[in-house]
Amino acid sequence: MSASEPPTWPHCAHGADPAADPVGCRGIHVPGHTVCLAHLADADRDAYLAGLAPGTDIDHRGTPFSERLLDALLNALRDPTTQRPHLGNAQFESAAFQDAAWFDSLTFQGAAWFDSVAFQGDAWFRSASFRGEASFGAATFQGDAWFDSVTFQGGATFGEATFQGGTGFPSATFQGEATFGEATFQNHTTFNSVTFQGDARFDSVTFQGGATFEAATFQSYAGFGAVTFQGEASFEAATFQGNVGLWSAVFERWVSLGPLVCAGQVQLSGAVFNGPATLSFAARRLECQRTRWLSTAEVRLRYTSVDLAHAVFEYPLTLAAEADPFVLFTGEPLEERALAHAPDAAVRMASLRGVDAAHLVLADVDLSGCLFTGTVHLDQVRLEGDCSFDTAPSGTHWRRGRPVRFTPRRTLAEEHHWRAHQPDSIPGWNVAVLGAGRAGPAQLAPVYRALRKAFEDGKNEPGAADFYYGEIEMRRHDRTGTSRAERGLLHAYWMLSGYGLRALRALGWLAAAMLVTLVLLIGFGLPKDDPKQQASGTVPPGGGKVTFEIERGDPQNPVGNPFTGKRFEKALNVTLNSVVFRSSGQDLTTAGTYIEMTSRLVEPALLALAVLAVRGRIKR
Repeated sequence: MSASEPPTWPHCAHGADPAADPVGCRGIHVPGHTVCLAHLADADRDAYLAGLAPGTDIDHRGTPFSERLLDALLNALRDPTTQRPHLGNAQFESAAFQDAAWFDSLTFQGAAWFDSVAFQGDAWFRSASFRGEASFGAATFQGDAWFDSVTFQGGATFGEATFQGGTGFPSATFQGEATFGEATFQNHTTFNSVTFQGDARFDSVTFQGGATFEAATFQSYAGFGAVTFQGEASFEAATFQGNVGLWSAVFERWVSLGPLVCAGQVQLSGAVFNGPATLSFAARRLECQRTRWLSTAEVRLRYTSVDLAHAVFEYPLTLAAEADPFVLFTGEPLEERALAHAPDAAVRMASLRGVDAAHLVLADVDLSGCLFTGTVHLDQVRLEGDCSFDTAPSGTHWRRGRPVRFTPRRTLAEEHHWRAHQPDSIPGWNVAVLGAGRAGPAQLAPVYRALRKAFEDGKNEPGAADFYYGEIEMRRHDRTGTSRAERGLLHAYWMLSGYGLRALRALGWLAAAMLVTLVLLIGFGLPKDDPKQQASGTVPPGGGKVTFEIERGDPQNPVGNPFTGKRFEKALNVTLNSVVFRSSGQDLTTAGTYIEMTSRLVEPALLALAVLAVRGRIKR
């Protein structure tokens, strides 16, 4: 209710100075009178207060309270046994507390309404107990407001309230839903050691000063949607047993979130970090879709699956897995009992789609399930420590009646999804989860190429080899961007040496080629006998110079059983020499000559592929 609106209850006819307050006093009539408690005659006020008892319902809407008048009212409701004021249902809507308002150690046995109240001085509710609903909607706290050790057994509403001074809820307990939607905290605010047993809703709240939630416990949902932190924000040692939503939140300055524990999901989608940020979470999932990081940031995690789809990094952002439990400022480790059922403390990346990874550093992160297609500048991402990827299925499988075996290599999750979708897929390729989309070889080849370059720039040539293999493998299977002739050439390259990366495959082919050459030479390439040299000369009459003309006979094809030990030795000599482009000098048949020429072309190439594969695994 605004100041210009008349109250909806019978209000005080005595009023204040009309020149100063044209509306007049808004206080509700005291029963049996036509004025409010503030303007009641002394004798009538004393009689009214004397008739009150602990636990009585009171209605003083719109009444202006001085400190003295409030003390008199609360003393009239004080329980002689506990020496604490006890109120039943208490209605203070639109009241004005002109001086300090002391509600310390007070018990509201029924509902308490403080909507649109103006606390012109400090407001103290220390150790108060609200057993029914407590509503401070649109209230204005012009001085300090302290609710430390307060217990709210019912719902607590502070929606649209304005806190102009220092504000604190340290060690308070909210057993019902706590709502602070659209409230404004102009000065430093503390929720240290607060326990929210019901939902905690801070949607669209503005914290103009610093805000601390250190050691706070959120047992149910915690919503911080569209919240604005213009000062520092700290959630150190906070525990979230349900989900937490910080979507579209705005952090104007340096922010420290954590270390905190969340048994559910931390939602940062759409949040904006304008200043440096340090986030330390032990949570099951972290959603950062469309999150904007406009300054440097460090995110350290445990137990977490992270989704960074379409996030924006304008400065370096480091996302790292923390091997050991977080340590609090007291030196004690952060309690992680809320995550006791988690399989391990590993950090898993779910998606980098739409991210510009030029400023992104990942350390010790599991990338086996990460979606990479659509990532920009992926070749500039920095992978530190043990960043693991998925692997090809192990073992031998049968497909269409023939054995299939995939050599071990690092693979992308999206290749798993594509292969699992093929009609002749074998077990071991992971099926895509709902919403993962579907990428084919044409989309995956550039992703493998970018990751290969990232590993090469990091001087990890052996690690880059797997991504080169994946890139060429995707090109071989791409029926839209790769021609038939090129696919055939790549298929031969794959069969002979695994794209120059599988030394054993190349050596196997080399051994097979040498064996074939050896058999062919023994059977057809070596002559029956080594040709003998023959000499013939002519002696002129009367003596003189003698000239000899030497001729060699043509090699003869073998007859009978050619596979003898002697012929094996000669054939082996020719075969071994052909591997290194050398001629053995052995006499060969016409067929043997062509066999040797072919082996001297094929076998050195296979040897070179094997050497290339070994070099790719040991290069630094």
